[in-house]
Amino acid sequence: MRILHTADWHLGRILHGVHLTDDQAHVLEQFISMAKDVRPDAIIVAGDIYDRALPPPEAVELLDETLARLVAETTAHIVIIAGNHDSPTRLGFGSVLLRTARVHLHTRFTSTPRPLTLTDKHGPVRIWPLAYAEPAQARSVTKDNAISSHEDVFVHLLGNIRAHIARLPGGRDVLAAHATVVGAETSADAADAAERPLAIGGAEAVPPALFDGFHYVALGHLHRAQRAGAAHIRYAGSPLKYSSAEVTHEKSATLVELDARGDARTELLPLTPRRDLRIITGTLKDLLHRAQDDPARDDYIMAELMDTLPVPDPKERLRQFYPNILTVRPRGLELAGGGADTARRELLGKAARSPLELFMEFHAFATGERPDEETRALMQEVISAVRRKRREDAA
Repeated sequence: MRILHTADWHLGRILHGVHLTDDQAHVLEQFISMAKDVRPDAIIVAGDIYDRALPPPEAVELLDETLARLVAETTAHIVIIAGNHDSPTRLGFGSVLLRTARVHLHTRFTSTPRPLTLTDKHGPVRIWPLAYAEPAQARSVTKDNAISSHEDVFVHLLGNIRAHIARLPGGRDVLAAHATVVGAETSADAADAAERPLAIGGAEAVPPALFDGFHYVALGHLHRAQRAGAAHIRYAGSPLKYSSAEVTHEKSATLVELDARGDARTELLPLTPRRDLRIITGTLKDLLHRAQDDPARDDYIMAELMDTLPVPDPKERLRQFYPNILTVRPRGLELAGGGADTARRELLGKAARSPLELFMEFHAFATGERPDEETRALMQEVISAVRRKRREDAA
């Protein structure tokens, strides 16, 4: 049995004010070609299909087009579960109808999951989809007052699944889940991380031993492709770099082949972004000099300035060479300040940006959309008026 495992598409993601829909469409085009080439029996998308509960229209359109092409151009069954970023209602729209087209949407928590059963020459393979749920939601649905953590949720669900498996003939069992597993490397501590913590203080993490008995566990939530406690328990990772914590990641999808005994052989199939996400470090003078010979100036750039004195308009000066520069962080000023705390670092970072940039960032955060030209012009008028008033007061 051949399974193509992916996760954490985060359609509709905005990175420092930049909509990534075109970048996502670029990498999903590769994923579709990959699926056509490797001809999986099943495709598992392990949660966080959208970046937020209310996705923008272009994100919905991209998912619609991607699923339509996967159905038309492959013979795979497509199993999708909701992650913590997804709205079960919105992601699950049309699930009954889509099932007839081999698209299996599992977005609402249930204490008695039912598998999708596929068959190859070695017998049945059962895929058990677990939609993400907060412990309080699981407690409400199951009426099990003992559920107080994510680990309790999995203990309850997997106990029910194992009881179900015990009544079934022999076969191989695959689990699809969205969770943090103890021992896996996280990147949610980055200021711009797309991985939204599932709980406070690490209480979200579940031990890998919970998954004993499953032949493969297809995980979502963490954005680095990696094993989680055992070779057959894996995160596929996100298809794109979505934060500064991910600049060193190699993005991919995971091809899984289950043999007759259920042993899983995995292979990472690389995905290439339209533009890479990079961090460049140095003084402004050094960065401007190096930029002239940089062969990838179209990349998304996060600059860390090592100047120990303030420099004027560093972002705009770098933009002459890097049109897709995202952020400028004054690392040199931070270090010169003797190790500034988090609040001071944030203030220094904001000081490197213009008032209009800060407004655009806040507008994107609050509404999910960049301001249109009329709104930008109006804000620029306000900023100019404030500056005039300050000059008049100073005079």
